[in-house]
Amino acid sequence: MPSDAEPAPVSAKPPVTLREVAAASGVSVATASKALNGQGRMTAETRERIRETARMLGFRPNSLAQSLLRKRSFTVGLLTNDTYGRFSLPLMAGVSDALVDKGVSVFLCNVEDDQRLGQLHVEAMLDKRVDGIVATGKRIDRHLPVDLSNLRIPVVYAFTQPDPGAVGLVSDDAGGARLAVEQFLRLGRRRIAHVSGPASFAVVHTRAEAYRDVLRENGLATAEPLLGAWSEAWGRDAVASLFGKAGSWPDAVFCGNDQIARGVIDALRERGISVPEDVGVIGFDNWEIVAEATRPPLTSIDMNLASLGREAGLALLSLVDGQPAAPGIRKLPCRLVVRQSCGSPPQ
Repeated sequence: MPSDAEPAPVSAKPPVTLREVAAASGVSVATASKALNGQGRMTAETRERIRETARMLGFRPNSLAQSLLRKRSFTVGLLTNDTYGRFSLPLMAGVSDALVDKGVSVFLCNVEDDQRLGQLHVEAMLDKRVDGIVATGKRIDRHLPVDLSNLRIPVVYAFTQPDPGAVGLVSDDAGGARLAVEQFLRLGRRRIAHVSGPASFAVVHTRAEAYRDVLRENGLATAEPLLGAWSEAWGRDAVASLFGKAGSWPDAVFCGNDQIARGVIDALRERGISVPEDVGVIGFDNWEIVAEATRPPLTSIDMNLASLGREAGLALLSLVDGQPAAPGIRKLPCRLVVRQSCGSPPQ
């Protein structure tokens, strides 16, 4: 018969204790603890049997107790002013990938460009006793709007300007530009133009210098790069400048980012100039949401931000563990992601 009585509330099961794991494994509590923490002397079979028993019972270590025992919180902070997450999100994925197997969690704080907000986030991280901080940004030639130089915890910088004496990791922009121009040369292109972003960005000059160097090394004429905004609109305007008058048009355009490249390709199509048959185009950043939606799909230089984040996470972990790290900026290689926009080698 139906009853009007309210159902009894479902109570949560109490957590499995270390003592239960030890009893089910047939060992002492001390041995179980050492096996789960990777300590003590025992056979590999015994250690694995205890760990498998813990997994089957659903045992979860008391993270607070472990933190107090080891004087660590097993958390690190990722501080950024990259509001859109264009650079910080893939970098955070790399940091997390490096630390997750070590039992370390990562949480993200966006300081925008607000010094007061940045200070509040840093103080909150210190209150939570994070083991360290990875600082990252949206350009490598600017500091974050907060002072991290005198904290009592390690700080590693990735894709942002580091403080003196700190560890910093950035992508090799010159190497990435070389990959692009050398790819055009392999494809038989010889009249290569360069369209990039604002002159106020250090990477613009780094990439432009590498572009000129490769052309000189191959006995080819160099032209001054066209500099403008990091936008599709600027890419379209640049095409009007490069192809708007009679003469020897470029047969390739190396662009400072993928948005510029997309604008270049659209403007060339409107002029009846075929990509890649008439003009090859290569971008920079490998922003997949842009590169793969471009028609034709865009060849681009990938800055390997996830790998950069992974290296930053490992560097921070070494510092947390008390291992010394050489200060200074370390450059990590980029890679060329080939799609249809650059064309095929000559037959």
